[in-house]
Amino acid sequence: MMKTDIRETDGSYELDVDLPGFKKDEIKVQLKDGYLTLSAAKGLDKDEQDKKGNYIRRERYAGTLSRSFYVGDAVSEEDIHAKYEDGILKLSVPKKAPKAVEEKDGYIAIEG
Repeated sequence: MMKTDIRETDGSYELDVDLPGFKKDEIKVQLKDGYLTLSAAKGLDKDEQDKKGNYIRRERYAGTLSRSFYVGDAVSEEDIHAKYEDGILKLSVPKKAPKAVEEKDGYIAIEG
């Protein structure tokens, strides 16, 4: 599970996502249809032998984690800032008002 802390500031949302043991190139962040999706994949090394003998037990995580957050359609990829250090992915997502939809009275104008 990606444990996440979310803080709200005046102009943005700040996310801190715990991803210990992952390298930067094993993490992907995607924005699509208003959803910010974080995914991380880690495989086990295929080296099953060490200099002193065979492993009896290996307790390392191998698999894929994924989590999504709805951030709205007004936010673009350029607006989001991401930084990964010390096992924590830090994301800054700006607050943006949704695009206003013009409300009309529903009547159609008749020409002529």
